Amino acid sequence: MTDKKTESMERAVGRRKTAAARVRVTPGKGAITINGRDLKDYFPLSLDQMQVEAPLKVTGLDTRLDVSVKVAGGGTHGQAEAVRHGIARAIIKWDEELKPVLKAEGFLTRDSRMKERKKAGLRRARRGHQWRKR
Repeated sequence: MTDKKTESMERAVGRRKTAAARVRVTPGKGAITINGRDLKDYFPLSLDQMQVEAPLKVTGLDTRLDVSVKVAGGGTHGQAEAVRHGIARAIIKWDEELKPVLKAEGFLTRDSRMKERKKAGLRRARRGHQWRKR
């Protein structure tokens, strides 16, 4: 890791579906705070916790950086992926040399799949009316 990043802070935004996470990374001991709550309190499922911690563990910064996140919109799974995306982007700003590692894991790719809007004359986005004889 470069020496110039010992006292600075980096910010980034991560998104997934309708969830948006504003991430702030600072030097510290590895604490992750989401909307003022601890990671394990905010995401009780271990799968979501592992997703959030994945970019830090892959780069080996899980004990050297503190992460503070404000996330809004979407559900818990979408929020967890948005936080993961934001943390990965913040780490890239922190140290550009870690980009190939995060890119190989797929953490920098924004998953753009969203719910399709409902069309006029249909019941849902693509579901039409059911035909009935009488």
